[in-house]
Amino acid sequence: MNQYAKLTATDRLILESYKSVLDGLSEFLGLGYEIVLHSLEDINCAAIKVINGHYTGRKEGAPITDLALEMLAEIKKSGNNHTNLIYSNRNNKGTPIRSATLPITGENNQIIGLLCINFYMDIPLHVYLESIMKIDNGHKDVVENFANDTEILIMSALENTKTEVFNNPNISTSNKNKEIIALLNDKGVFNLKDAVIKVAENLGISKNTVYLHLRNLSE
Repeated sequence: MNQYAKLTATDRLILESYKSVLDGLSEFLGLGYEIVLHSLEDINCAAIKVINGHYTGRKEGAPITDLALEMLAEIKKSGNNHTNLIYSNRNNKGTPIRSATLPITGENNQIIGLLCINFYMDIPLHVYLESIMKIDNGHKDVVENFANDTEILIMSALENTKTEVFNNPNISTSNKNKEIIALLNDKGVFNLKDAVIKVAENLGISKNTVYLHLRNLSE
């Protein structure tokens, strides 16, 4: 084994956790992207996860590329193990590629792997656009609140939930606060700092009442 870096058990777990990240990136970015996760424990079979390997024929167990080694040397030479490299590239057929080599660090700030992304720019535009517009996970037309502080986030979630509950004729007046708290809890709002206090103040109830409802939900 040509051990470029000595990995600990924690390092291996870190690299393992990146495999699901590659799946998510592939789903988000769409077609045209080859994504490879390299472990530096053995550069002779460095590729431990390959997505869209049909572009190069690479599979898991493939060795690290010469360019990846060169990029790794550049990163180390820079003195900053967190240096990301973005560059133009071409494969042996002359296809233009936009590439990224991103170092992955583990214990003791040691580079333990590389995340390499190659975008093959000869993909037909209509094919690429169709792939990124396609959403299969059921989260369509959602609205995300990009709040600048937690109070805005809490109050926004609270107002939206109040509207939802107050417009539901199947929820009795006496149960509306309980239902609001239950829905906010389902959305994870009470993990935010001071959420209980803010919700209690807005609903005109005590924080102990909010805690009571939350305890009942957990039973």
